[in-house]
Amino acid sequence: MQKQIALIVPMLLGSVLAASAFAAPEKYKVDPNHTYPRFEYSHFGFSKQVQRFNKTAGTIVIDRAARTGSVNITIDAKSVDTGYSLFNEHIQGEDFLDTAKYPTITYKSSAVKFAGDQPVSVDGKLTIKGITKPVTLTITSFQAMPHPLVKKDAIGANAVATIKRSEFNAGKHSPQVSDEVNLSIAVEAIKE
Repeated sequence: MQKQIALIVPMLLGSVLAASAFAAPEKYKVDPNHTYPRFEYSHFGFSKQVQRFNKTAGTIVIDRAARTGSVNITIDAKSVDTGYSLFNEHIQGEDFLDTAKYPTITYKSSAVKFAGDQPVSVDGKLTIKGITKPVTLTITSFQAMPHPLVKKDAIGANAVATIKRSEFNAGKHSPQVSDEVNLSIAVEAIKE
Protein backbone atom coordinates (compact mmCIF):
# COMPACT_ATOMS: atom_id res chain seq x y z
CA MET A 1 0.00 0.00 0.00
CA GLN A 2 2.81 2.43 0.83
CA LYS A 3 4.48 1.64 -2.51
CA GLN A 4 1.23 2.50 -4.33
CA ILE A 5 0.94 5.81 -2.46
CA ALA A 6 4.61 6.52 -3.15
CA LEU A 7 3.95 6.03 -6.88
CA ILE A 8 0.65 7.96 -6.98
CA VAL A 9 1.91 11.12 -5.21
CA PRO A 10 4.63 11.91 -7.79
CA MET A 11 2.17 11.23 -10.63
CA LEU A 12 -0.39 13.61 -9.12
CA LEU A 13 2.25 16.29 -8.55
CA GLY A 14 3.44 15.85 -12.11
CA SER A 15 -0.11 16.26 -13.42
CA VAL A 16 -0.67 19.41 -11.34
CA LEU A 17 2.62 20.94 -12.48
CA ALA A 18 1.90 20.07 -16.12
CA ALA A 19 -1.57 21.61 -15.88
CA SER A 20 -0.08 24.74 -14.27
CA ALA A 21 2.46 25.06 -17.08
CA PHE A 22 -0.30 24.60 -19.69
CA ALA A 23 -2.50 27.22 -18.04
CA ALA A 24 0.17 29.90 -17.82
CA PRO A 25 -0.95 33.39 -18.82
CA GLU A 26 0.47 34.63 -22.12
CA LYS A 27 1.32 38.28 -22.68
CA TYR A 28 0.85 39.93 -26.07
CA LYS A 29 1.97 43.36 -27.26
CA VAL A 30 -0.50 45.28 -29.42
CA ASP A 31 0.59 45.51 -33.06
CA PRO A 32 0.21 49.24 -33.86
CA ASN A 33 0.13 48.53 -37.60
CA HIS A 34 -2.99 46.36 -37.35
CA THR A 35 -4.88 47.93 -34.44
CA TYR A 36 -7.37 50.67 -35.24
CA PRO A 37 -10.13 51.83 -32.91
CA ARG A 38 -12.94 53.36 -34.99
CA PHE A 39 -15.96 55.41 -33.96
CA GLU A 40 -19.20 56.03 -35.83
CA TYR A 41 -21.96 58.60 -35.28
CA SER A 42 -24.91 60.11 -37.09
CA HIS A 43 -24.05 63.46 -38.67
CA PHE A 44 -27.25 65.54 -38.64
CA GLY A 45 -29.10 62.46 -39.88
CA PHE A 46 -27.43 62.77 -43.30
CA SER A 47 -24.95 59.93 -42.89
CA LYS A 48 -23.06 57.70 -40.47
CA GLN A 49 -19.56 59.11 -40.23
CA VAL A 50 -16.74 56.66 -39.46
CA GLN A 51 -13.43 57.96 -38.07
CA ARG A 52 -10.44 56.21 -36.52
CA PHE A 53 -7.34 56.61 -34.40
CA ASN A 54 -4.01 55.76 -36.04
CA LYS A 55 -1.81 55.20 -32.97
CA THR A 56 -2.63 52.59 -30.35
CA ALA A 57 -0.38 50.76 -27.87
CA GLY A 58 -0.95 48.29 -25.08
CA THR A 59 -0.84 44.76 -23.79
CA ILE A 60 -3.24 41.86 -23.65
CA VAL A 61 -2.78 38.97 -21.24
CA ILE A 62 -4.77 35.82 -21.79
CA ASP A 63 -4.99 32.42 -20.16
CA ARG A 64 -7.48 30.44 -22.22
CA ALA A 65 -7.25 27.34 -20.03
CA ALA A 66 -7.98 29.29 -16.83
CA ARG A 67 -10.43 31.58 -18.65
CA THR A 68 -8.82 34.78 -17.44
CA GLY A 69 -7.26 37.77 -19.09
CA SER A 70 -6.60 41.48 -19.04
CA VAL A 71 -6.52 44.32 -21.52
CA ASN A 72 -4.59 47.58 -21.12
CA ILE A 73 -4.83 49.96 -24.10
CA THR A 74 -3.63 53.52 -24.69
CA ILE A 75 -4.83 55.48 -27.72
CA ASP A 76 -3.06 58.63 -28.90
CA ALA A 77 -6.06 60.98 -29.14
CA LYS A 78 -4.06 63.32 -31.40
CA SER A 79 -3.91 60.54 -33.99
CA VAL A 80 -7.64 60.92 -34.78
CA ASP A 81 -8.08 60.55 -38.53
CA THR A 82 -11.21 61.93 -40.20
CA GLY A 83 -9.61 62.11 -43.63
CA TYR A 84 -9.55 65.93 -43.41
CA SER A 85 -6.86 67.77 -41.40
CA LEU A 86 -9.11 70.73 -40.49
CA PHE A 87 -11.74 68.37 -39.09
CA ASN A 88 -9.03 66.44 -37.20
CA GLU A 89 -8.18 69.71 -35.42
CA HIS A 90 -11.89 70.32 -34.74
CA ILE A 91 -12.29 66.87 -33.10
CA GLN A 92 -9.14 67.51 -31.04
CA GLY A 93 -10.55 70.81 -29.75
CA GLU A 94 -11.97 71.59 -26.29
CA ASP A 95 -15.56 70.75 -27.28
CA PHE A 96 -14.67 67.18 -28.15
CA LEU A 97 -11.41 65.36 -27.24
CA ASP A 98 -9.45 68.37 -25.89
CA THR A 99 -6.16 66.72 -26.78
CA ALA A 100 -4.14 69.69 -25.50
CA LYS A 101 -5.15 68.72 -21.95
CA TYR A 102 -5.93 65.02 -22.49
CA PRO A 103 -3.61 63.59 -25.14
CA THR A 104 -4.53 59.95 -24.49
CA ILE A 105 -7.59 57.74 -24.21
CA THR A 106 -7.21 54.60 -22.09
CA TYR A 107 -9.09 51.36 -21.57
CA LYS A 108 -8.26 49.06 -18.65
CA SER A 109 -10.12 45.82 -18.18
CA SER A 110 -11.58 44.57 -14.93
CA ALA A 111 -12.74 41.17 -16.27
CA VAL A 112 -12.62 39.08 -19.42
CA LYS A 113 -15.55 36.70 -19.93
CA PHE A 114 -15.21 33.42 -21.82
CA ALA A 115 -17.42 30.87 -23.57
CA GLY A 116 -15.29 27.74 -23.44
CA ASP A 117 -11.74 28.82 -24.23
CA GLN A 118 -12.84 31.81 -26.34
CA PRO A 119 -13.10 35.33 -24.88
CA VAL A 120 -16.52 36.84 -25.65
CA SER A 121 -16.50 40.17 -23.78
CA VAL A 122 -14.32 42.50 -21.75
CA ASP A 123 -15.55 44.64 -18.86
CA GLY A 124 -13.42 47.66 -18.17
CA LYS A 125 -13.02 51.38 -17.65
CA LEU A 126 -12.74 53.81 -20.55
CA THR A 127 -11.13 57.17 -19.81
CA ILE A 128 -11.69 60.11 -22.18
CA LYS A 129 -10.92 63.74 -21.19
CA GLY A 130 -10.05 62.58 -17.66
CA ILE A 131 -13.53 61.06 -17.19
CA THR A 132 -13.71 57.33 -16.50
CA LYS A 133 -16.80 55.24 -17.22
CA PRO A 134 -17.49 51.49 -17.29
CA VAL A 135 -17.65 50.08 -20.82
CA THR A 136 -18.19 46.48 -21.92
CA LEU A 137 -16.62 45.45 -25.20
CA THR A 138 -18.41 42.61 -27.00
CA ILE A 139 -15.94 40.45 -28.91
CA THR A 140 -17.37 39.56 -32.32
CA SER A 141 -14.37 37.52 -33.50
CA PHE A 142 -11.24 36.05 -31.92
CA GLN A 143 -8.31 34.13 -33.36
CA ALA A 144 -5.15 32.74 -31.73
CA MET A 145 -2.50 31.13 -33.95
CA PRO A 146 1.09 31.45 -35.12
CA HIS A 147 1.59 34.61 -37.18
CA PRO A 148 2.70 33.55 -40.67
CA LEU A 149 5.03 36.53 -41.20
CA VAL A 150 6.63 37.26 -37.83
CA LYS A 151 6.81 33.56 -36.85
CA LYS A 152 5.48 34.17 -33.33
CA ASP A 153 2.18 33.34 -31.65
CA ALA A 154 -0.40 36.06 -32.19
CA ILE A 155 -3.98 36.91 -31.36
CA GLY A 156 -6.53 39.04 -33.17
CA ALA A 157 -10.01 40.23 -32.35
CA ASN A 158 -12.80 42.57 -33.25
CA ALA A 159 -14.89 44.18 -30.54
CA VAL A 160 -17.80 46.62 -30.40
CA ALA A 161 -19.47 48.88 -27.83
CA THR A 162 -21.69 51.96 -27.69
CA ILE A 163 -20.97 55.01 -25.54
CA LYS A 164 -22.50 58.47 -25.10
CA ARG A 165 -20.31 61.48 -25.91
CA SER A 166 -22.06 63.58 -23.29
CA GLU A 167 -20.87 61.24 -20.52
CA PHE A 168 -17.30 62.24 -21.40
CA ASN A 169 -17.96 65.99 -21.65
CA ALA A 170 -17.84 65.82 -25.46
CA GLY A 171 -21.53 66.22 -26.32
CA LYS A 172 -21.48 69.43 -28.37
CA HIS A 173 -24.07 69.59 -31.20
CA SER A 174 -26.11 66.78 -29.65
CA PRO A 175 -28.74 65.63 -30.61
CA GLN A 176 -28.18 66.87 -34.20
CA VAL A 177 -24.89 64.99 -34.15
CA SER A 178 -25.77 61.82 -32.29
CA ASP A 179 -24.82 61.54 -28.64
CA GLU A 180 -24.49 57.78 -29.10
CA VAL A 181 -21.21 56.72 -30.65
CA ASN A 182 -20.59 53.19 -31.87
CA LEU A 183 -17.08 51.92 -31.22
CA SER A 184 -15.52 49.23 -33.39
CA ILE A 185 -12.04 48.03 -32.54
CA ALA A 186 -9.82 45.82 -34.67
CA VAL A 187 -6.82 44.58 -32.67
CA GLU A 188 -3.88 42.30 -33.37
CA ALA A 189 -1.16 41.49 -30.85
CA ILE A 190 2.09 39.51 -30.92
CA LYS A 191 3.26 37.29 -28.06
CA GLU A 192 6.15 38.75 -26.08
